[in-house]
Amino acid sequence: MSEARAWGWVASLRDGGTTPWSAWATEADRTGRLLPGAQQLEVLRRVNLAAAAAGRRADPTLVERVLTASAPGRGRPDLELRGAVPPAAYGPPPVDPAELPADELLRVATNLLAEDLVATGVPPLPRPRWRRPGPSYRVAGTPWPAEAVREEMLRRGRPPGPRPGVVAVLGHDVATMTELAYVARAFAEGGPSWADWVRHAAAGPRPAPRADLVAMARAWGERVGPGRVTVVLDHAGLPRLLGTRRALSEPVVPSADVTDLARRTSEPLGLLVLPDAQSALLRRTLLPRVADRPGPPLRLDEAGLAWARETGDRVRREVEAADYAVVGNPERLVPTRGPDEVGTGPDDDRVLALAIDLLVEGPR
Repeated sequence: MSEARAWGWVASLRDGGTTPWSAWATEADRTGRLLPGAQQLEVLRRVNLAAAAAGRRADPTLVERVLTASAPGRGRPDLELRGAVPPAAYGPPPVDPAELPADELLRVATNLLAEDLVATGVPPLPRPRWRRPGPSYRVAGTPWPAEAVREEMLRRGRPPGPRPGVVAVLGHDVATMTELAYVARAFAEGGPSWADWVRHAAAGPRPAPRADLVAMARAWGERVGPGRVTVVLDHAGLPRLLGTRRALSEPVVPSADVTDLARRTSEPLGLLVLPDAQSALLRRTLLPRVADRPGPPLRLDEAGLAWARETGDRVRREVEAADYAVVGNPERLVPTRGPDEVGTGPDDDRVLALAIDLLVEGPR
């Protein structure tokens, strides 16, 4: 066992080194009371790799933050280096940092990323100085695009009214609504993994609450009367319904990896700020930085898609039997996807690489 070898590796990493622990041999004097944890050291090594790939050195402040970071959510001490200390009589055994799964390293990286988001703050929403006349409205339904429509209407000087003459309930096919409901939750309060979300959603007879079009329409019908509720399945008809001439922009839907990074970051972020600020930091500070990062979208797997088709047909019948006005064909509620649009989700290694890149870039 060589604790001096471990301190040599720490010194190398502080200086921008990228050599894995298993290949390190040089010793050095102790420079702290305790060795940093194996997860923190491996995250720092990857930060150094990413910085070197960008032609720079990692910021010294970031280096020290990584070495002293915690790994929230694990509920156990930091892991020690195999070969640096003898195995303890209890607790987790020492590890080779290179063997740690991406999930373990993400606990450290997302904690640091949450701190960066808080340091950056939330940019203000652009608010026009004028208010354009038009019908009083509310927009509900599929949460991710519905929020985008509300923000765009606000920028146009058309905020929602307290007594809506029309409530537009945006709908998509059940598969898309389920996927977008997960995206919206990831960028709000986080929640379960994509695999667990799909497993839970497909186990029930109805869509998840955020994806239940009929339940959302019914709730608004009870508040304002069914005659004021319009289910919008053809979104080309939405501008006219809201009293605006120009077409509304299609919302940017982040990739599966970006969505999972937001979900993971929401946990430590929720310990630093209140829920409203948590959602605002994820949507308006994090999302603009990563929205254009390439990657596969979230897609239900074969079993989930089979459930969505069956459920979509039931929702279609319910919409047709209800008293709401409908813009578009209710057949749109039933998914029609090909074999190349099935079963994509986040990848832990890609999510970790994205988190490391953002840390190297720093708050902005």
